Amino acid sequence: MFNLFQKKINKFLPTNARQLKINNLLKEKKWLSVVLNYAKPIHQSITQIPITIKKKSVNLLLLIILSHRQMIKSMTGFGKTTCELPEKKIHIEIKSLNSKQLDLNLRLPTIYREKELEMRNRLSAGLQRGKVDISITIESLTADRVPQINEQVFEHYYKQLSQLSDKLQISSHSDYIRTILTLPETLKVEQAELDAEEWKTLQDGLAEAIASINQYRRQEGAALYDDITARIHQIDTLSQEVVPFEKQRIERIKSRIKENLDEWNEKNIDENRFEQELIYYLEKLDITEEKVRLKNHIDYFNETIAEDEPVGKKLAFIIQEIGREINTLGSKANDADIQRLVIRMKDELEKIKEQMLNIL
Repeated sequence: MFNLFQKKINKFLPTNARQLKINNLLKEKKWLSVVLNYAKPIHQSITQIPITIKKKSVNLLLLIILSHRQMIKSMTGFGKTTCELPEKKIHIEIKSLNSKQLDLNLRLPTIYREKELEMRNRLSAGLQRGKVDISITIESLTADRVPQINEQVFEHYYKQLSQLSDKLQISSHSDYIRTILTLPETLKVEQAELDAEEWKTLQDGLAEAIASINQYRRQEGAALYDDITARIHQIDTLSQEVVPFEKQRIERIKSRIKENLDEWNEKNIDENRFEQELIYYLEKLDITEEKVRLKNHIDYFNETIAEDEPVGKKLAFIIQEIGREINTLGSKANDADIQRLVIRMKDELEKIKEQMLNIL
C-alpha cells in the first residue's frame, strides 16, 4: 500500500523547503504526516476525518492532496447535480465563462426565491469570478399538486367575454374555454412553503454542484498551466540566447566607436563634451538592466502561478511588465539577431495573454 501511495504522490510533491522533510516522511511510511506537511492550510479539515478511514484509503489521502494542491483554475466550467426528496427531485446546473468580474444569473423556482441572496453569497464565495449561469428546476414525483381551475376567476372572464361578444355581435362562443384557461390566475397551484429539510438538501446540492464545476475548472486550469508555463519557460530560454549575440553586438559597437575616435582625433573637439556624449550613448545601448528585470519578472510569474488562490489578475499585471521589458530590450538592442529573438518572445507572450483571459 505504501509503494502505491508513494508512486501516486511523487509527481505532485512540492519543490519548496518542505521537500526534504516530506521525502523523509515517505521513507518512514508516515503517510498522514506527509499529507499534513504537504497541505498545512487544510490541517484541520484532515484531522476531522476518522483515523481508521485515513489509514485505510490511499485514494482518500490522494484526493485531499490533489483537491488542495496549488493549481490555477480556468473560468470556463460546467457542473451539475440532482438531489432527491420523497416528493421531488431538484436539478442544479452551473455553467461559467470568462469575465472580468463575477456575473451571476440565477433561474430559480418561486419557492426558493426567499433564499436567493444566501445562495448568491454561497456561489460568490465558491466561484469567485466569471459569467455564471445557474439553473435550478424541480421535478415533481407525485400528482398531488395538479393545477386547479379557479372557478370565480373563470366565471368572471366568461361573463366579460360574453358581454363583449354580444356588444360586437360575435356569434360563436366555442373558443371561450380554451382562451380563458390561458388568462392569468385562471389556473392555480398551491405553493408549499420551503421547509428545513428541503432547504438543507438544496444547500448540499448547491455545494456539490459548486465542487463539480470547480473540479472541471481545475482540469481546464491544468491544461492552461502546462501551456502557459511552457511558453514562459520558452521566453526565459530565448532571453538567455541573447547573451552570445550581445557579445558580438558590443564588439561591433566598440569597433564603430574606435573608427569614429580615429576620425575625431584629427579634429579639434571638446573632450569633456565628447566623454559625456560617449557615456550617454553607451548607457542607452546597454541592455543589462532589461535582462535582469525580465528574469526577475519571469521568476515572479512562476512563483505567482503556483499560489493557492485566484491569481489571474495578478498574472496579467506581471505579463504587462514582461512585455515592457521585452519591448525595451528590442528597441535598445539595435541588432538583427537579437531582434529575431525578441520577435519570438513577443509571439510567445501574445499566446500567453490569450490564455490569461480565461484564468481565475
